[in-house]
Amino acid sequence: MTYESARDHVGDLRLDCDVVVVGSGAAGATVATELALSGARVLVLEEGPRVDAAEHGAMRPSESLRHVWRDGGFSVAMGVGDSPTINVTMGRVVGGSSMITGGVCFRTPDRVLDHWAGALGLKEYTPARMAPYFDEVEKRLRVETVTPDRWSRSTHLFDFGLTRGTDARFERPSSGPRLGARLEPLRRNTSGCHGCGQCNFGCPEQAKMSVDLSYLPRAVGKGAVVYSHCRVTKVRMKGRRAVGVEGRLLNGKNGTPKGRLRVDARRVVLAGSAWSTPTLLGASGVKSPLLGKKMTLHPGFRMLARFREDVEGWKGAMQSAFSEAFEARGLTLVSLFVPVSVIAATMPGIGPAHVANARQMRHIAMFGGMIHDDGGGTVHRAPGGDPFVTYRMSPRDRARIPEVIRVLGGAFLDAGAEEVFPPVLGLEHGLSPDAFRRYDFERLPARRFECSSQHPLGSARIGVDPKASVCDPDGRVWGAEELYVVDGSVLPTSLGVNPQESIMAVATRLAWTMRDRPYAA
Repeated sequence: MTYESARDHVGDLRLDCDVVVVGSGAAGATVATELALSGARVLVLEEGPRVDAAEHGAMRPSESLRHVWRDGGFSVAMGVGDSPTINVTMGRVVGGSSMITGGVCFRTPDRVLDHWAGALGLKEYTPARMAPYFDEVEKRLRVETVTPDRWSRSTHLFDFGLTRGTDARFERPSSGPRLGARLEPLRRNTSGCHGCGQCNFGCPEQAKMSVDLSYLPRAVGKGAVVYSHCRVTKVRMKGRRAVGVEGRLLNGKNGTPKGRLRVDARRVVLAGSAWSTPTLLGASGVKSPLLGKKMTLHPGFRMLARFREDVEGWKGAMQSAFSEAFEARGLTLVSLFVPVSVIAATMPGIGPAHVANARQMRHIAMFGGMIHDDGGGTVHRAPGGDPFVTYRMSPRDRARIPEVIRVLGGAFLDAGAEEVFPPVLGLEHGLSPDAFRRYDFERLPARRFECSSQHPLGSARIGVDPKASVCDPDGRVWGAEELYVVDGSVLPTSLGVNPQESIMAVATRLAWTMRDRPYAA
């Protein structure tokens, strides 16, 4: 079988299969592949287009945003109360968000799995029982360690500054009790990476093993069909049992909805992301007090710093190192350096002042930090059926914003930066070391902080109690038959680390369990 595009189809389309998988990203591709390998007739439906990896790698960032990213990279979770509005970036393409990540792969931390298995009663999710699923994912993704020789100068400078912090400087002057903390190498799903730093916008060497390269070809090789340009709007139910899906083909003028889509299936698997799955479940008649609630986002903040020396931070892996030295405070630090055109566009100032700052790119270093959040996101169904997400940050997480900013900026200043550029909207210039230490981040309204996320999770979480979860431990929607959720929405808590491998390991577990379960009569 093969890849198909509904955009090229004339009229309506009706299909049948054993298993229909809605979404082709990390979770959907994993489940589709595992079930196709077991002999099931699998159909994968994707709203976005199929973009060949080589074609994506040749795109400019602006082209990637237009063709591969959901909403052109401008999806947001609207801040409620004293909360920042969060830019949430996701893929809308065959391969999903795996196409636009930096490829970072963390196993779910043992402390998180222990919490799931203990306090939440998810006995099958202990570190020992999850290990085979992580092993399988890492083998298929070719997960490897980013050795320090591929770290950028930007990352090495941050590492140097991180080791110099002292307890006495934490309260206001600098950044936290680092006490000799060092960065650790990240692990990423790459093969033959030379560190060109373009991961978010397409790998020119096809070295990032996103699921369009590592999983979907195996699924197609075993008979699965992947249809792009299909927008699923509803799960078809016959009583309590899911019997397929319906939606629209994006085969109208300029890719607008036109033809109707109907799929008959013995099993329905939703893998459209924590952002989209709750609205689809709601439109299909699923009712749960937790549906669309308690979404976690790992709110992220980036820090830019200008050094006198040349940094050329684009020379090296885009993401290569991290630190969990501040995990007790709910913070994880992760390196990044996106293409210089993107960084330059975010530099402060207007007109000549902005141009002057943007010309400093050779001297700019960059690092990021994210909050292991409590989960204040809510997915609403907007007019027309699209998700609309709000986010109310907990007081504890709100207090962590100035803390992560002081950690990031303080490390760069301790490494010798001449000025830093905190993520404060409306800031017209960089801050000198003295100005940074005096700046009252603690009293700044949360809406003034520039915040981003790539990790929506937990909006249809698994659990052992239907009153406190949307799905059972095997991903089956409570109160329904043959209806499964396998994407990041099932993860029951925030992770504190990048979730791609966790999503895929959980999806592997759910797929193997599904594979061994007979279809409902």
